Amino acid sequence: QVQLVESGGGLVQAGGSLRLSCAASGRTFGSYAMGWFRQAPGKEREFVAAISWSGGSTYYADSVKGRFTISRDNAKNTVYLQMNSLKPEDTAVYYCAADIDYRSSYYYTDEYDYWGQGTQVTVSS
Repeated sequence: QVQLVESGGGLVQAGGSLRLSCAASGRTFGSYAMGWFRQAPGKEREFVAAISWSGGSTYYADSVKGRFTISRDNAKNTVYLQMNSLKPEDTAVYYCAADIDYRSSYYYTDEYDYWGQGTQVTVSS
């Protein structure tokens, strides 16, 4: 079992920045990959970013590439999502997820085994 708790969401103006955190517990954090997804009202949950167990490999959706950075601190059991140059279309509930046993692709929700409860990010224009 893995428990995930997100924090750091809030209201920010367009062009601003936020850093989301996701604290994990329950299994050795450095043994599995992590991902961030988001879901806007009326839309499906979509991939944002993922990071390998070591932090050596990262993956991003085209819509956030160059603006968002995923990182992890295995000593603190935490994964981060630094979000810069935020746009109103980034408004969504952001979820972190744990991928215990890699199957096919970090880009799909079915790949992940555990999810956090989500944190709201609202970007005003």
